[in-house]
Amino acid sequence: MQTERSSGKYAVKQVAAVGLVLGTVAGLAACGSATGQDGADYSGPPVSGGTLRVAFDGDITCADGQQVGNNSALNVSRQLTDSLTDQDPETGEIVPWLAESWDVSDDSTTFTFHLRDGVSFADGTEFNAQSVKDNFESIVDLGAKSSLGSTYLAGLDGIDTPDDNTVTVRFSEPNAQFLQASSTMTLGFYAPSTLEKTPEERCTGDLVGTGPFEIADFSASGGASLVRNDDYDWGSSLAEHDGPAYLDGIEFTVVPESGVRNGSLASGQIDVDTAVQPQDEELLDQSGFPIIDRPNPGVNYSFFPNWSKGPFADKRLRQAVNAAINRDELTAVLSKRQKPATNVLGSTTPGYTDQSDILAYDADKANELLDDAGWTERDDDGFRTKDGERLSFTVGYWQTAPFLELVQQQLREVGVDLQLKEQTMAETSASQETHDNDVEFYNLTRSDPDVLRTVFDSGGRDVNTRDTDHVDELLLDGLYATDDEERSRIIADTTTELVDEGNVIPLVELSGISATAPNVNGYKYEASSRLQLFDTWLAKGE
Repeated sequence: MQTERSSGKYAVKQVAAVGLVLGTVAGLAACGSATGQDGADYSGPPVSGGTLRVAFDGDITCADGQQVGNNSALNVSRQLTDSLTDQDPETGEIVPWLAESWDVSDDSTTFTFHLRDGVSFADGTEFNAQSVKDNFESIVDLGAKSSLGSTYLAGLDGIDTPDDNTVTVRFSEPNAQFLQASSTMTLGFYAPSTLEKTPEERCTGDLVGTGPFEIADFSASGGASLVRNDDYDWGSSLAEHDGPAYLDGIEFTVVPESGVRNGSLASGQIDVDTAVQPQDEELLDQSGFPIIDRPNPGVNYSFFPNWSKGPFADKRLRQAVNAAINRDELTAVLSKRQKPATNVLGSTTPGYTDQSDILAYDADKANELLDDAGWTERDDDGFRTKDGERLSFTVGYWQTAPFLELVQQQLREVGVDLQLKEQTMAETSASQETHDNDVEFYNLTRSDPDVLRTVFDSGGRDVNTRDTDHVDELLLDGLYATDDEERSRIIADTTTELVDEGNVIPLVELSGISATAPNVNGYKYEASSRLQLFDTWLAKGE
């Protein structure tokens, strides 16, 4: 039986019975030897042509990468815009892109970029030093609407353009993270015609960038249709070819159900599933659908308790929940390509250190802390109570996160009632903006430890009302530190205090895990584990 989930032109046939879907995938394994990314059955050099069909598990919400920070949106934005620099995903090195070279002052307050010639926006407008100035100042003007860019450019003191190919970005204080920030799609570039639009207009896909693709059609909940920019000839120094992209276009669709994505991949209706679930990996592997993965740098999937209201105003409860979670047990429902959190930061983040000791499971400690906090009575369901009130909190989520149910069971064992509330991404984002939740749940990907400031700075995204501003001081110290060894020490101190004080309860280190059709080649993740499809091509078979 089939049903159809339609969103404008982004209709995807859905196979209703998951058993039938997986049976289809398994059947393909017996039909032949598909090898995909290794190219054994698709020999020969890369070829141009074809449209890559990519399925997300969550809504894009907004097409403008300067404004939003969710992965679906940034995966689209990366194809539309280029950056001053790029970051090698293997080494973390910052390398040339739209800037051929750069100079950084000893105190990391002044960054001078020397731009390459011949770059233009998709509408033919020249890209130059003034474009950099206009875009960065526009991001500052967006304020909180640019959830990531506002932190990347915090403390901007001025931008100078002595000539068309030179731009100097000045900060009022040392800014150790800015060079890496210049490699992100958040600081990618739009034409003057786009900067004149309202933020709301830009969210609907009214964008003109310098990138290898342009938006032809967009739906916040349905998907995006991109077409190749045939004039493109300024790929990153990490790119494997010159000239325009190989693909004619890319169709991004939103398919929340993992079984439907499996069926669509098996039947050839999509070429890429960007959100492979653990239970499907082995079968997809055996069926000849290559799985490409990369551990995400940045802040791991975590609980973020709200100090200002509800039970977590008590530090002992925050610490108790941290101690009650057995992260090693979470491997039962995790992909073999994922692992439990061993730090606030993912292990591929520069500055990461293994802090498993402060995340160790200790049920006795959790029970003692809860008793000390006065939650000593139990109701008929076995949950702790105090003054007749049950110790309960709700976590809203939109992500596919099966480990949350296991966390729920673990907390039940110490008498804490975790209620899970599945929401849309838009509903989750709206509730986070008001800070009404007792606990928030998310991750944030970035290949620089300054991601901590984006999440935990009390003047920005953080939900906590702290008794001390010491965390903010540490975050600024990390921003100002120009010595790598000193910065690493500050980062370790910061992540330790964040956990000790209960600002964050890390859970799982996320990996980007995609399955592709056998004829997809050159599908890759960039340094922040988001898609870079410039070198991707579709083989035509033997």
